[in-house]
Amino acid sequence: MNTPKWRERGRIMTTYKSDRFGDKQLGFALYLIGELIMFATLFATYFLFTPSAINPTPSETFELRTVVITSICLLSSSATIHYAEKAFEKGKEKGVWIGLISTLILATAFMGFEIHEFYKYASEGYTLTENLFLSSFYILVGLHAAHVLFGIGWMALLCYHYPRIPNAIYGQKQKIFTYYWHFVDVIWVFIITFVYGPYLF
Repeated sequence: MNTPKWRERGRIMTTYKSDRFGDKQLGFALYLIGELIMFATLFATYFLFTPSAINPTPSETFELRTVVITSICLLSSSATIHYAEKAFEKGKEKGVWIGLISTLILATAFMGFEIHEFYKYASEGYTLTENLFLSSFYILVGLHAAHVLFGIGWMALLCYHYPRIPNAIYGQKQKIFTYYWHFVDVIWVFIITFVYGPYLF
């Protein structure tokens, strides 16, 4: 029995969309590899110039309370974005909104504390040009903060798209964003471990 033409076209379109999503995943994986190389270079630069021969030292600069609060906010957001992804897979619209908005709130809180941290350092005279340690610190941690800020904008766009585009297309967008957000969180774990950790814990 011959397959109706509309079903055949449907299978072709599904395969086409699946192939395109595979290409997007590959392209995004290559992008993350490039980002990883860039962050690795900045970590190497930080290790090279820290501690600096000129004061202040990291121990004099860093504040444990701020690091703990920012870490709780950002690392918790990995759980909430994962929750949003699983809720979408199960068709739970309310769960998707809870996961997305919770992640957005936590990310915004992280940015608020990071801005406060940088402002506090600058007001104490610990500026970008004070010594090589602070220069490499601001560039490394500031670039990570820029990635978080970009992610906040991306999340806002996901919230806008969710009720307005087909589920199949939205699901692809959310999955790629989830990869990005977990990458941002993993970089923060490295920052805690190798930038703050040796001088605070």
